[in-house]
Amino acid sequence: MRILTAAHSYQEEIRKSRFLAQAVHLPAAEQAADLIAQLSTAHASHNCWAWRCTEQYRFSDDGEPGGTAGRPILAAIENQGFDQVLIVVTRWYGGIQLGTGGLARAYGGCATQVLQNAPSKILVPRTTLAGHCPYTYLDVFKVRIAEAGAVLNSEEFDAEGAWLNLSVPDEEIAGLQDALSQATRGASTLQEIDLA
Repeated sequence: MRILTAAHSYQEEIRKSRFLAQAVHLPAAEQAADLIAQLSTAHASHNCWAWRCTEQYRFSDDGEPGGTAGRPILAAIENQGFDQVLIVVTRWYGGIQLGTGGLARAYGGCATQVLQNAPSKILVPRTTLAGHCPYTYLDVFKVRIAEAGAVLNSEEFDAEGAWLNLSVPDEEIAGLQDALSQATRGASTLQEIDLA
């Protein structure tokens, strides 16, 4: 899956109707309504939208014939492999009917274009882990953390070493746990932290 690294927009005129697609990062589903309100244009004919955030998704045709706008926008999100994204496609009617097929192609096509041109990155699933590392191994273990692409969220020092809180790519968890366990002869391991 991919996520946006910055908001992006795309405009196109199709048979005298003007379409503006705007895509933004949606970190939490609860923020969708506010973002839709911010991106919608009051004097436009239609502000159709779709969003996906992990397992949740919603879409709206905003007065266009059923299935001609929101669903094609959502299909573009899924086909382009995006998550945590919200797209609003605004239409200013130009006087020529596009028909249901034409509307679906216009809305879906604009959504596809805005995602294809938007700055994005691959979403790496991460797990938060914590564990204690002795001073004698701390520098070496920090190198291993960096090599694994993990992020050191925090460290708290005590008399023997440091308590580390890490965000670790899921495919690197076993390797980091093994490295710390071997270095401390099993005295210290990384444990998953439940953030819920």
